[in-house]
Amino acid sequence: MPVNLSRTDTFVERHIGPDAHDTTEMLRTVESPSLEAFIASVIPASLRTSRPLQLPGPLTESELLAELRTIAAKNKVHRSFLGIGYYDTITPPVILRNILENPGWYTQYTPYQAEIAQGRLEALLNFQTMVIDLTGMKIANASLLDESTAAAEAMTMFHSQKPEARRNAFFVSETCHPQTLAVLQTRAKPLGITIHTGDHRQFEFSKNFFGGLVQYPATDGVIHDYREFCKRSHAAGAHVAVATDLMSLVLLTPPGQFGADVALGSSQRFGVPLGYGGPHAAFFATRDAFKRFMPGRIIGVSIDAQGNPALRMALQTREQHIRREKATSNICTAQVLLAVIAGAYAVYHGPHGLKKIAERIHNLTKVLATGLQRVGCRVLHSDHFDTLRVAPGSRSANAILAAAEAKQINLRKYDDATFGIALDETCSTQELTDLLEVFATSPRNFKVEDLAAQTNSGYAGAMQRSSTFLQHPVFNTHHSETEMLRYLRALESKDLSLTTSMIPLGSCTMKLNATTEMLPITWPEFGKLHPFAPVEQTRGYQEIFAQLEAWLAEITGFAAVSLQPNAGAQGEYAGLLVIHEYHERRGHSHRKVCLIPSSAHGTNPASAVMAGMEVVVVRCDDKGNIEVADLKAKAEQHRERLSALMVTYPSTHGVFEESIKEICALVHANGGQVYMDGANMNAQVGLCRPAELGADVCHLNLHKTFCIPHGGGGPGMGPIAVAAHLAPYLPTHPIIATGGKEGVGAVSAAPWGSADILLISWAYIAMMGDEGLTHATKLAILNANYMARKLEKYYPVLYKGVNGRVAHEFILDMRQFKASAGIEVEDLAKRLMDYGFHAPTVSFPVAGTMMIEPTESESKAELDRFCEALIAIKGEIEEIEKGRADKQNNVLKNSPHTASAVVTDNWDRPYSREQAAFPKHWVRARKFWPSVGRINNAHGDRNLICACPPMEEYEA
Repeated sequence: MPVNLSRTDTFVERHIGPDAHDTTEMLRTVESPSLEAFIASVIPASLRTSRPLQLPGPLTESELLAELRTIAAKNKVHRSFLGIGYYDTITPPVILRNILENPGWYTQYTPYQAEIAQGRLEALLNFQTMVIDLTGMKIANASLLDESTAAAEAMTMFHSQKPEARRNAFFVSETCHPQTLAVLQTRAKPLGITIHTGDHRQFEFSKNFFGGLVQYPATDGVIHDYREFCKRSHAAGAHVAVATDLMSLVLLTPPGQFGADVALGSSQRFGVPLGYGGPHAAFFATRDAFKRFMPGRIIGVSIDAQGNPALRMALQTREQHIRREKATSNICTAQVLLAVIAGAYAVYHGPHGLKKIAERIHNLTKVLATGLQRVGCRVLHSDHFDTLRVAPGSRSANAILAAAEAKQINLRKYDDATFGIALDETCSTQELTDLLEVFATSPRNFKVEDLAAQTNSGYAGAMQRSSTFLQHPVFNTHHSETEMLRYLRALESKDLSLTTSMIPLGSCTMKLNATTEMLPITWPEFGKLHPFAPVEQTRGYQEIFAQLEAWLAEITGFAAVSLQPNAGAQGEYAGLLVIHEYHERRGHSHRKVCLIPSSAHGTNPASAVMAGMEVVVVRCDDKGNIEVADLKAKAEQHRERLSALMVTYPSTHGVFEESIKEICALVHANGGQVYMDGANMNAQVGLCRPAELGADVCHLNLHKTFCIPHGGGGPGMGPIAVAAHLAPYLPTHPIIATGGKEGVGAVSAAPWGSADILLISWAYIAMMGDEGLTHATKLAILNANYMARKLEKYYPVLYKGVNGRVAHEFILDMRQFKASAGIEVEDLAKRLMDYGFHAPTVSFPVAGTMMIEPTESESKAELDRFCEALIAIKGEIEEIEKGRADKQNNVLKNSPHTASAVVTDNWDRPYSREQAAFPKHWVRARKFWPSVGRINNAHGDRNLICACPPMEEYEA
């Protein structure tokens, strides 16, 4: 036998859970002779791709890291004093290691099952409390995507409050960040909103204005007093949004105290790396009157079944995406992981630590301002926090730029040859010296230290803050690393993540987020780049973007890709904008009808409405497939106005619809385009291509198919891939050139969205290679069919495709148990917690069901363990059905069981403690204890509390 010199750190077998023996066993269960024969029985030959994937690789894990080191070295990490909403920051190492780099935090799912998400919910409540305190508003959400889209959400929220036809104008101050103006213009166009820019000091609201936006401090650093502006706006019946900076609010009067209706911005500088634009957590705070209209998620305080305090997502029925075509927002993904970091930053530093940081930044800025004036420059504004606008002395703008380049410094240059300089917490006195040398025309006769000795500390401008903030004990307790470490570990222990067990959520694809994929995101060569740094300093990133775009194009069969949308629902929106722009450029702007199947995720109709389209619902048949006859009738009925069809493939019901090509052809025949929702792309990669199926545009959930972690509810990424005829209309950006020649405008604040986490998907594809990716898809489908076959004896599988197969996910029908045993699907979901599992997707897309998706990265042993849990629960239901267990006081209705409930001296349940807590022998080996009992959602909505209550309330 020849010597085997192959590398041993190959990735594919590390990523894919079942080995060859497991695969053989599962194929035997699904009665198929081979993996190829099995896949042929699932996907009709007519739907299979015409050619295999052609991708480089695969790289081993060590080769991947070496390659990325080489690419990272092509980025030049210059010192960026650009500001414009982005600042370098210090991520405390205790937070870096124990949150950002910790799979116990980044592999969690959105906290829909609140009983096993209490740690993360507490961290988000801290974030909300921090935002409420610093902004002076009454209520805040648990984060949005970025500052610019948060501003757009404020605009559309205001617009929904002023339905009168005459109120269609929105004012934007000329001192707002340029990327925010661009995103607002993109969002406004399809809704018929007119954007007016100008000087807020002279602007007078007429009756057609429903609101306005100002920046505080302004983009060039000046601090305006907006009291009179707010009074004028309110007198005219319009609302005011203030885009602001959290660090400045430590020293400045909060927007809630000078009349703002909404305060929004980015929490990035609270410990979150720049990452060339993201991911970062935006914040959004408002008055109590808007609490039921606010976009995004709100974390609230309720009680559990034992009356103990418990946290959950409040007002869940008002989450925007549930409203479908009546929604004013399609927000589904937040930025939970980054909000957790920002909140932890505030917990670690506390109010006194934050004030020290803010005052140091401001003191450095004052010293720099004095020094610049000493060297002959003019500082345009005397009232500022951290940003100066400087008119040079006798030195030319080109000479200043050359001197800055020589010192590896990036400055913001305005069209009038003035410069912007924004300081942050990482700045040093040496950097002040370097900046002064850049602007000086002759040697200085003073030192920075001399200027500092002559400068009074703190902010003393007109908008000085007088109110306290962050008085809750959580922000005044954990300031040593020991205490912070224990606090973070205590929170982590209350959350179920992929470190605990599989999370089998249908439509969510909770697969392995490999450590090797995650390592590079915290390398300084990637993490410390400002999103508006000159492109020539970001050659490493540009190489990643170019390769990733090419690979995604190859996988989907499309011609071009935009990486800008930084959430799946934002990808939906961007794709529909591209389709509308295509129609408009061809003189067909009247094409606004969007066909959407009744089974579609709620973000689909919400995105269509945001894109200015009219939703027409297409029926599904009793097998869960699109009813082709109904589609044909509605496509022909709206032939002259048909814009698009939105279709998820495989279907939302978990099957490969054989009629997909016919469906796409029908839409094209009637003048429309086909938008394919890529939520289920994990069943297509290497086996089908959306372009070959007939789609024109497709978004890709990189946080699903391509391994970016869900982060507890964000970050996500939703790039779009488009056919050649749509490529000219891909999103652009006002600062860094990207997108199509006739692009729809910016949809995100940064040119490439959350650029830092694109490294994860790039690494995944590079290590899997073409054959590995295809094999992963096959195993994802096999895993799902294996589980469906094992469980169908106990629970009906609601929908099946050709040959009785499912795709990569399947739906179990639980509705019959309500009549037979009084058991709801929620009871099964909560009981699964006692077995150590997160529930599958509950009641979507069919009420009273569970949708299960195992992914390819779960082993057969884990699949068996989950199936065993569901089978055991079915046995518990049968005990109720047979009258052996009480219909109300039983192990399902009382689940989940906490440790404190099980060890109580007053155990009065008609079943044993062991059955409650250790229903199977393997639960003992690694028991996960829910930290609260079943949560009373109605109580939380009736008594809405969205900030940290006083500690005495907890104690009471």
